[in-house]
Amino acid sequence: MTVDELRGAEVMMAVSGGLDSCTITHWLSQQGVQVLAYTADLGQPDEERMEDVRERMLACGAQEMIVADLKVDIARVGIQLIQAMARYEGGYWNTTGIARHVVVAGMVPEMRHRGVTVLGHGATGRGNDQVRFQLAAQMLDPDIRVYAPWRDTAFLAAFGGRKEMIEYCNSHDLPIRATHEAPYSTDSNILGLTHEAGELESLTTPASRVTAEMGVFPDRAPDQTQAFEIRFEQGIPVRLDARPVDPFEAISLCNEKGGRHGIGIGLHAVENRFVGIKSRGVYEAPGLELLGSCYAYLLQLVLDRRTRRIYDQMSTIIAEQIYQGYWFDTATQACWRFVEHLNQLATGTITVDLYKGNIAFRSAKDVPHTLYSESTSSMEDVGEFDHRDSEGLLGVLGVGARALNRAGQTGL
Repeated sequence: MTVDELRGAEVMMAVSGGLDSCTITHWLSQQGVQVLAYTADLGQPDEERMEDVRERMLACGAQEMIVADLKVDIARVGIQLIQAMARYEGGYWNTTGIARHVVVAGMVPEMRHRGVTVLGHGATGRGNDQVRFQLAAQMLDPDIRVYAPWRDTAFLAAFGGRKEMIEYCNSHDLPIRATHEAPYSTDSNILGLTHEAGELESLTTPASRVTAEMGVFPDRAPDQTQAFEIRFEQGIPVRLDARPVDPFEAISLCNEKGGRHGIGIGLHAVENRFVGIKSRGVYEAPGLELLGSCYAYLLQLVLDRRTRRIYDQMSTIIAEQIYQGYWFDTATQACWRFVEHLNQLATGTITVDLYKGNIAFRSAKDVPHTLYSESTSSMEDVGEFDHRDSEGLLGVLGVGARALNRAGQTGL
């Protein structure tokens, strides 16, 4: 879709109030497009006043500015990330990926209410967010069309990149905070921060180049170990150090506690984008890392090996689906039903020690569905396990082992 097709029409733009948002909104308004700006309060730690976003976007030419409070929504799906252990390629907690789905789910009803059929976003043509915005929107409403200025020839002719946008905004006295000297870009919500681009594109730039905003790097964390207790009930954290919490409070407090001890700060990852290129990011997600580690300790107690094998496969699939923009599709929801079933077993209290970026298991108690038995697993002569029963088991298994050798199918 091009700006020529939009002239005289309305578009609801997903905006953050940053450089791209200000540039695109003003440029579109100059082209005769009516821009309805939409931003979501996702508990961004780097945005003290969401009303500042409203003021900036109206000053840049937006006809209307919608500020939606989606903090509860982002916290709810944040807990789902933990329940599914949905970390993309082993380390990234999908904090930005899932946030795009939450934002689109908030935008679509607003578009329907106003009769707007075009959703706009400032994601680049080489990134993942363009996929997430478009697929999520059209899964929720197939009649929505998507305008992406970074795929529009007219916009690309005017703006080659960050330098031209800053110059444009300065020439029109637009209220931007970006400067030519900014070393990298950051996307944020309560679940975590994503730092990328700029100096971080060079693999000679260490992760410590970023300024930690959700805590401190491990080498600057306290020298004392601190114990931390989390109570889960059916997969949901309900108490932290005996304090009752809801999902938003759980993530907020774990961000604070984990960040103070360098948990989940400065994670470096070179990952495979959906469009086929690799990108480098530095992430902060202290709350999810802390909650996720405690949840992993709980799962060790309640999942048998067959269920664990399926769970790990579902976890990988869900993480990839979120990363690639498919949170709302059939495959993800089918996998999620499996996770929901296991949530019924995930009740227990886990205590860990926090120390300079590390999370060490201390204790587990009150886990009604645990499969672990001290007496059964003990090497002492206690419990109901009879060592002699293993003779029959190994006799049966040995039949296959010997057959492999005779058939010439063993190594060495």
